Amino acid sequence: AYTVALSGSALVLLGGVLSFSIGNGLFSTRTEQAELESHRATYAVSRVFSGVSGTNQQQLSKAIAEVVPELESIGVSQTRQVAFLYSGSKNSKKYSSPRSTNFDLKLITPEFRARVLATDDIESQTVQISRGGESIPAILIGQRFIVPEGHPYELYLVYDMYNEQQTLGFVQRTLVLGGLVTLMIIGFFSFLVTSWLVRPVRDAAEVSEFIAAGDLDRRLPVRGSDVIAVLATSFNHMADSLQEKIKAMRQLSTMQQRFVSDVSHELRTPLTTMKLTADYLYSQRENFDDLSKRSVEIMHSQMDRFDQLLADLLEISRYDAAGVKPEYEVHDLNGIVGSALESIQQFADSKGVYLEVDIPSGAVQCEVDVRRIERILNNLLTNAIEHSEGKPVKIRVAQNETAVAVSVTDQGIGMNEAELAQAFNRFWRA
Repeated sequence: AYTVALSGSALVLLGGVLSFSIGNGLFSTRTEQAELESHRATYAVSRVFSGVSGTNQQQLSKAIAEVVPELESIGVSQTRQVAFLYSGSKNSKKYSSPRSTNFDLKLITPEFRARVLATDDIESQTVQISRGGESIPAILIGQRFIVPEGHPYELYLVYDMYNEQQTLGFVQRTLVLGGLVTLMIIGFFSFLVTSWLVRPVRDAAEVSEFIAAGDLDRRLPVRGSDVIAVLATSFNHMADSLQEKIKAMRQLSTMQQRFVSDVSHELRTPLTTMKLTADYLYSQRENFDDLSKRSVEIMHSQMDRFDQLLADLLEISRYDAAGVKPEYEVHDLNGIVGSALESIQQFADSKGVYLEVDIPSGAVQCEVDVRRIERILNNLLTNAIEHSEGKPVKIRVAQNETAVAVSVTDQGIGMNEAELAQAFNRFWRA
C-alpha cells in the first residue's frame, strides 16, 4: 500500500511537471508564431496603403476598408480576428474603424490600449474568447499604425489557442491514463513481490505458533538458495536444536520426578519406624531428665516436620508429573476458614496468640479444591502464630462480584524484600 501510494504521488508530481512544461511550450510556440504573423500583418497593411494619397479621402477610406479582409485572408492561422481602429479625434466621422465580425472590442482593455499607444513595438497579452459557447484562451496583439497624412490607427490581432488547448487536453488525458496504467502495473508487481517476500515470514510465524503449541516436528520449507532459503534453513536448524534440548529437558525432568518419587517411597518405611519410636519417647518424656526431655521434644517436632516435608515432596512430584488434578467444588469459604481455625486453635492457645476473625455474615460461595485450600490456610496460620511474637493474628474474609479472598495478618517481625522474593520457593524457610 505504501509503495503504491508513494508511486502514485510521484506519478502525480511527474504528470503535473510534464503537463506544465508542455503547456508552457505550446504557449511559447503559439506566441512566437502570433508575433511572427503580426509582423507580416504589419507589412501587409503597409502594402495596402502604398501609393495611397492622404488627400484623396475616397482612396484612403477604400484602403482602410481593405485592411481587415486583407489580413483575414493571409497567414498560417485560419482563426485570426482583426480590428483596425482609428485613434484620432472621436468627433471625426471621416475615418472608419473596421473589424472582423466576431471581434469583441471588450478584449481591448484601457490598460492594454494605453500600452499600445505608448510604444511603436508590438504588445501582447492573453485573453479569453468565446467559441461555440466554449471559453478558450487566445493571444491579443496590438500595434500603433500611421496611415498616410499622419492619421493614427491601432491594429489589433486575436489568435485563438484552440488547437493548443486541444493538444494539451489530449496530452493531459494521455498522462492520466498512462499514470493509472503505470500505477496498476506497479501495484500488481508490488503485490507479487510483497507476497513473495512476506510468504516466508508468514510461514515462519505459522510454524512458530505450532512449535509454541507443542508441535515440535513442524519445519519451514526450503526453496532455492537465496536469502529467504538461508533464513528458512537457519530457522529449521534452530527448531531442531530447540527440539533436542526440550527432549533432553523432558528426559531429565522425568528422571528427576522418578528419583524424587522413589526416594520418597523408600524413606517412608524407615521414617514410619523412626516416627513410632519418637512418638513413644515423646509420650514418656516426663520420666526423663530436663536435658533428655528437651531433646525428645525437639526430635518429635522435627520428626513431624520431616514427615510433612516428605508428604509435600510426594505431592510436588505428582504435580510435576501432571498426575494430580484439582478437585473443584462449590463450598462456603467461611466454613473452610472456620474448619482451619478450629484445627489451629489449640496451637494458638499454646503460644498465647489471640485469633481475631472478621468474616461476612452470609455465605461466601466459591469453587475451590477444599483440601488444598485448607492446607494453605493451615500453613499461613501456623507461620503467623509462630512469628507473631504473642500479638494477635487477624483473619479476614472478603468478596466482591468476581472474586473472594482470605487474608492472614500478623504483627511480628515480618520479612524483608529479599526474603519476600523467595517466599514461594519450594521448601524455603525464613
